[in-house]
Amino acid sequence: MGFLGSTRGLTPALDALARESVVFTRAFAQAPITPVSHATILTGLYPAAHHVTDFGMPLPATVPYAPAVLHEAGYRTAAFVGTLVLDPAAGLAPGFDRGFDRYDAGFRIKRPADDRYQTVERRGDEVMRRALTWIDRRPPPFFAWIHLYDPHEPYDPPGDLRGQFARTPYDGEIAAVDRVFGGLVAALRSSSQLDSTVLAVVADHGEALGDHGENTHGVFLYDETLHVPVLLRLPGTAGAGARITTRVRLVDVAPTLLQAASVAGPAPMQGESLLPLLKVRGEDRPVYAETDYPRRAFGWSPLASWRADRFLFVRAPRRELYDVVADPGATRNIAGTRDRVAAAIDTELEQFIRRTSGTGGPSSGPVDPAVAERLAALGYVSGGGSSPSFARGVDPKDRIDVANALQSAVLSVENGEFTRAIPLLERVTASEPNIQIAQLNLGVARARQRQYARAIAPLQKAIELQPDAMIAHYELGV
Repeated sequence: MGFLGSTRGLTPALDALARESVVFTRAFAQAPITPVSHATILTGLYPAAHHVTDFGMPLPATVPYAPAVLHEAGYRTAAFVGTLVLDPAAGLAPGFDRGFDRYDAGFRIKRPADDRYQTVERRGDEVMRRALTWIDRRPPPFFAWIHLYDPHEPYDPPGDLRGQFARTPYDGEIAAVDRVFGGLVAALRSSSQLDSTVLAVVADHGEALGDHGENTHGVFLYDETLHVPVLLRLPGTAGAGARITTRVRLVDVAPTLLQAASVAGPAPMQGESLLPLLKVRGEDRPVYAETDYPRRAFGWSPLASWRADRFLFVRAPRRELYDVVADPGATRNIAGTRDRVAAAIDTELEQFIRRTSGTGGPSSGPVDPAVAERLAALGYVSGGGSSPSFARGVDPKDRIDVANALQSAVLSVENGEFTRAIPLLERVTASEPNIQIAQLNLGVARARQRQYARAIAPLQKAIELQPDAMIAHYELGV
């Protein structure tokens, strides 16, 4: 993005909007997973307090939720989401529709002959078309959450951009999203609503694109997946052109929006409004982040991180400490040579976790088999319906190649590319035999290639790991 220093020229619309907005140049997500991060954005709570720590975890009715607060204050509210991952009716984001007059989702599992963009995902221009139709028919005050999913794997720009970005399809997705944002700004400006509207542009996470060995997102907690764009256009372009370099967090977004709307926020919100930073540039805010995805998907260790002062600390089986002033790319782990610093930050992190964790939330049990199937259609791995007996304490740093291979293989199976998927899945199951979704997909891929005898063993293993896996039973029976 140009307003954050990119010279690729991909985001002219967002760059123009940034010149009329307040840009927070050092904003960080609290999780690299879509529903977890969006729950943080919309509740103003950390994951342990809002209890959405993975796909399919329900958002409790007892936690504060900005859409519900605004609805109670008289706002008309609507959500327009671009993916099955945020569809409450599909069981992947239960409770997210609370407080919305309209929640526009309606996704379903993609079958081999189906169009991806008519089933599990919706392109940004279609999401925005629906949102603008609703906005055009609703007098203020209104609150619209418009979620664009395009810059996710598989990277597939719209047809008119595909040739231009054939070698860099992720860039093409960014350019497509920028074009969609340009349409939103133009529509609000032409209807004379722009200068009376609070417009927040926020990313829930980034993509690693190979940095630190991770191809996409979800496993690690480095800047590639957690340093996100945040810009805020205020009515009358208040603060236009300001660039706030104070380190801030996505947990701060909900209290910011409520203050900007002059709506009192619920006391339990843990984030802090960003608006005071326009007048007084405060000290950097410490940033907590976590990912339970390695544990839930693969049986490895979960990770937590703490950004404070000049350090990034990652709690892992082999803990990590980086001086991000001297080493902004976090390439030199100094935990071994700065052991006392690492220990002190680890203690600070533990105190924060105890202070901010909620109580009485849903337990983090096994993923429902139906939810696991829907996640697989989007290329995500899940732990399935029963708790497998994985080895404990596996450091994700040591197995990231397995995560990359499995995610690529699952997408290949979904796209019918079985000859590509089979060797990837054979490699994964050889090193990690207890990942149910890997065994299932290997059995399915072999069966589709008419390797029926070789499909039996992985399908039987998939059933052993998850006895209520109906797809595995069906495939084995067929």
